[in-house]
Amino acid sequence: MGTDNLITNIIEGIENVKGLQINILDLRDIDNVACKYFVVCSGNSTTQVNAITGSIRKCVSKNTGEKPWHIEGLDNSKWVLMDYIDVVVHIFNEETRKYYKIEELWEEANSTLVESKY
Repeated sequence: MGTDNLITNIIEGIENVKGLQINILDLRDIDNVACKYFVVCSGNSTTQVNAITGSIRKCVSKNTGEKPWHIEGLDNSKWVLMDYIDVVVHIFNEETRKYYKIEELWEEANSTLVESKY
C-alpha cells in the first residue's frame, strides 16, 4: 500500500469527525528523520481528540488493512501520536498545539494545509 493512500485515509478519518487545521508536513528532504510525513490536526476537546484517533484507526484499517505500529497519549488526550511508520499523525487539542508549535519546529518541511470542509 502506498503512502499517498495511507495519508488520504488518515485525512478522511480526521474529516469524518470534523478535525481542524489539517497540515501535512513532507519530511523526505530532511536528513536523519525517522518517517516521511507528519499529519498534524487539532480537536476542540479531549473527547474530540479521542474521536479523531478512533476515526483514523477505523478508516485506515477498513480501507487499507493497516494498523498503527504505536499509539501514545491516550491517557490525557492532549496530544495523541499515531505511528504508521512512514506517516506519523499528531492529534492535538488546540491549546497544546499552540504551546508546542510543531509546525514551527519542522519549518524546513514542505507544508500542505488541507482545505477544511467546515
